[in-house]
Amino acid sequence: MLIFLLKEWKFIINNYLELSDYRFARAEEDLKSARILFENFLYKQAVNRSYYAVFHATRAILALDNFDSKKHSGIIAYFNQNYIATGRIESKYSKILMSAQKVRNNSDYDDFYVINKEEVATQLSNAALFLQRVEKFLIKL
Repeated sequence: MLIFLLKEWKFIINNYLELSDYRFARAEEDLKSARILFENFLYKQAVNRSYYAVFHATRAILALDNFDSKKHSGIIAYFNQNYIATGRIESKYSKILMSAQKVRNNSDYDDFYVINKEEVATQLSNAALFLQRVEKFLIKL
């Protein structure tokens, strides 16, 4: 019985790690897409993809807790409560996540929202920093 439980536990852990890896790969793909869109002057689309890079990187961490939410606000709240407030991840990364969400929402839902090249470049730079920090966090596990 104990051997079965240990094997089952190892299977569960491997699934969480695989899901985390999958989500992080998706984040990297989104960041790559954002850069391509930026280079082609598609700024609103680049902001959208840069947000999703940060969002999927966040979900890569949360996969290790077996947590997910259908709402972006649920993901962000859980991340802030369990990683930022506890000091496991520095608070500047919460600011990057929340700023990316705000800019993405404005860009996606406000018909007359205008974003300039410099603002998009900042979002891309912040997304890259966020992914680097998440990768560092995941490697330590």
